Amino acid sequence: MASESGPAKQVYLLTGKPGTGKTSLVKQAIAGMEGKAGGFYTEEIRRRGTREGFRLVTLDGSSLVLAHTGISSPYRVSKYGLDVGGLERVGVSALRKAALECDLVVIDEIGKMELFSNSFRDAVLEIIDSGKRVLGTIMLKPHPWADAIKRHPRVNLVTVTRDNYPRVLEELRQWPSRW
Repeated sequence: MASESGPAKQVYLLTGKPGTGKTSLVKQAIAGMEGKAGGFYTEEIRRRGTREGFRLVTLDGSSLVLAHTGISSPYRVSKYGLDVGGLERVGVSALRKAALECDLVVIDEIGKMELFSNSFRDAVLEIIDSGKRVLGTIMLKPHPWADAIKRHPRVNLVTVTRDNYPRVLEELRQWPSRW
């Protein structure tokens, strides 16, 4: 990425349309890294081929249902009710712990659901401003707060497509060695 964005940056955020493999790229990159990673990723909850929600999974093994069609909540995205309190208890705690203890903080994702939480927003900004290395994903659609993160001077923003997936994976694997 140095050729596209100058020197390597501390924060590497992937964006792109759903289904382009952003979370898979994050998982593959951290699977092969030396050093300790912490934070979380999200995964779909499917039943008989239909998406019913999303699960947040921390890199140290905790998980919770972040959003689901069966959750009754004042916080909603599309058909999903959100567990904002759970995000703060499990997800934000994992981010703060990773910022203190790990070489790399994983934030998958900075999206519409997560942005309902002011604690999440505060943690993301503090971690980025700290100079800590971050690998994450961020929503493609415009959002004032997310757009400000995309423009942050420490952020290297990469749009993932099915066509550039192999190149982005190679860049992610080389990224830590540029420090």
